Amino acid sequence: MTYHPKSEFMRVMIERGYLADCTDYQGLDEALMTPGQSAYIGFDATAKSLHVGSLIQIMMLRWFQKTGHKPITLMGGGTTKVGDPSFRADERPLLTDAQIDDNIAGIKRVFSAYVDYSDDKNGAVMINNAEWLVGLNYLEFLRDIGRHFSVNRMLAFESVKSRLDREQSLSFLEFNYMILQAYDFMELHSRYGCILQMGGSDQWGNIINGIDLTRRTIKGEVFGLTSPLLTTSDGKKMGKSLSGAVWLNPDMLSPYEFWQFWRNTTDADVGRFLKLYTELPIEDCDRLGALQGSEINAAKIRLANEVTTLLHGADAAAKAEATAREVFEKGGIGGDLPTLSLSAADLGDGISIVQLIVKSGLAKTGKEAKRLIAENGAKLDDAPLTDAGLMITADALTSPIKLSAGKKRHALVQLDGQNT
Repeated sequence: MTYHPKSEFMRVMIERGYLADCTDYQGLDEALMTPGQSAYIGFDATAKSLHVGSLIQIMMLRWFQKTGHKPITLMGGGTTKVGDPSFRADERPLLTDAQIDDNIAGIKRVFSAYVDYSDDKNGAVMINNAEWLVGLNYLEFLRDIGRHFSVNRMLAFESVKSRLDREQSLSFLEFNYMILQAYDFMELHSRYGCILQMGGSDQWGNIINGIDLTRRTIKGEVFGLTSPLLTTSDGKKMGKSLSGAVWLNPDMLSPYEFWQFWRNTTDADVGRFLKLYTELPIEDCDRLGALQGSEINAAKIRLANEVTTLLHGADAAAKAEATAREVFEKGGIGGDLPTLSLSAADLGDGISIVQLIVKSGLAKTGKEAKRLIAENGAKLDDAPLTDAGLMITADALTSPIKLSAGKKRHALVQLDGQNT
């Protein structure tokens, strides 16, 4: 990146690695020299929580506010009914209005940890695009908006082209998504003076459409900025762990498991992740990321603590670190481990160890659990677990037991009413 920004926000985006592309570096930079500008990122409500894959965008909104501007978190109450086809192999399942509202309520809890929704001049606002999409008149929309879109151009966008090249179905419903997202940008500029849409680089085509539509219909001067689609240094998609998605809501993933995800970061990713997911000074990120051998573990703990503090608070981070030290350094149980509570009905005359490994989230299937045991990767109370046919009865659960998958993933199993 050879461009030298004047605005603090653009400087942060470039220095910390948030910037993949921008429609007009100089124009946006100049606009952001005036405090109080508005920018948005859209989030569809396809689940009750966002996961780590969305955290880079959330951090961008946080930095936007910290550098003197007003972030807009746009909830896709309308567009969730359609589904974004961007780089998906299949069509998203359709959700009911009640499911969408429930998902939005769950997602809202995350944002307040990162941006301030106060009534201050630069206070963040949360807007639902159902506000203008649900009541659209189809014929008027076709006449006033649809005429500005070239099907030839839309087919050329990589998110659509990749689906068609693989001869996978792309429904007309999904094809409309990019028009609706463009319409969102136009409405946000018209209603709220929003000048910038941000998103992952897979949203580039949708962002360009919104900029073109806004200029053509209301002569608005707006900009687009994208972040890189992150993969870890070993090529895996950011946001996934061995046990599934790394959710941001504590009721879907405990703060300890969230902390542990960051503690398990690959050595090569530590410096980059410190810049993207924490607010530590650049020089500290570089210094910590350059550590070698066993010293890099201290940097990983710092990363885990900083990221967990931002989302769940300093107490949760400290508790997670203390649990980890007890489990890994002292061989203790650790009171903050993920816990599976069984009722008498669940237990019956006994439950197989394979079922317990699956129910506790340490394996996705019974087949995976059996393979874990066969490959000497499972432990019961820190002792090697070799018998896949072992049955656990009430007598074995007079106190909680600890299950382990490998060296870094653990869970407690207890009877209802036990206090760990």
